[in-house]
Amino acid sequence: MRHYVFLFLFLFALSAQGQGWKTDEQYIQKFAQFAVEEMEKYQIPASITLAQGLLETGGGQSRLAIEGNNHFGIKCKEEWTGKTMSHTDDAPNECFRVYNDPRESYEDHSKFLRFRKYYQDLFKLDPTDYKAWAHGLKKAGYATNPRYAYILIDRIEKHRLYEFDRTDSNKVLFTLLKMYPALSSDQVFMAKVDQNRQKTEPVTVSVPYQQVSYAKQMENVDRIKSREELLTTILIKSHPNGGKKYIIVPADTDLDFIATKFGVSVRLLKKWNDLDNTSVSKNDLVFLESKSSSAKANTYKTRAGESMHDISQKLGIKLSTLYSKNRMRQGEQPTPGQVLYLQQKRPRG
Repeated sequence: MRHYVFLFLFLFALSAQGQGWKTDEQYIQKFAQFAVEEMEKYQIPASITLAQGLLETGGGQSRLAIEGNNHFGIKCKEEWTGKTMSHTDDAPNECFRVYNDPRESYEDHSKFLRFRKYYQDLFKLDPTDYKAWAHGLKKAGYATNPRYAYILIDRIEKHRLYEFDRTDSNKVLFTLLKMYPALSSDQVFMAKVDQNRQKTEPVTVSVPYQQVSYAKQMENVDRIKSREELLTTILIKSHPNGGKKYIIVPADTDLDFIATKFGVSVRLLKKWNDLDNTSVSKNDLVFLESKSSSAKANTYKTRAGESMHDISQKLGIKLSTLYSKNRMRQGEQPTPGQVLYLQQKRPRG
């Protein structure tokens, strides 16, 4: 029997290498959905939950995760009445909780934070401020490692987990596709994306005629209008910052449609809009020419939930320029209320 187990693990490892994904990336792709769903129910940032899961399980490889579906190292405690397992952690043969599946572990982790008095101050924090949450967890005594907060922040920024703080449970797959464009070649994953798209997109239906008010008729027309019909209503606008041409996307689509409609290449659209993949969502701003290298305003004060890319699109300024002027690393995100410099470089110190 042991030989079969080793053979299975060996084949699994070969499969993972064939996909080209690292262990952490596989973990994110598999469990991001759970983290976002928990965020919606309990207001815990999905980035924090995923970073803790990554850290506790070593990317899903820990004994607790594999044998006990325990992704957060939660010990039995006096109130636990479910299954248990012994595992050596801080002390030999400690009692840890065992779950029927990883989803149970994710929900128990949410309840562990939400309903214990030690962590109540966390829920006064901005749910998109992952740095404050990381330091708050350390201050509340979640872990003994003095660098715990910085380790979480490093995981979040390395893997761009903050992207999941700004999405919802219906859009997780699209966020993953944006982060990992190579998933577009994964047939199983894309089947899930198509299934999700069918669930969330409006459906055109036929109904028997009945006399209703004009307002009601227009409401019905808007409700059943198809995605293709919506996309034909795109209007080119001129951005206040430099007069650059742009559009507001009226429905979820991809750059292929926009490229065909306006006679530009997908490659240029991706370059002009600092995009990694071709998916765009409803109300996204898409430039039809290169953005400006500066802005009319001197500074901009960030709002909760805004990423550097969001601000770049909103202000019509190149993303690389925005990072350079503010002496920030590529991928680094601003905190709510942070002042970004748009013309001069941020002073040192």
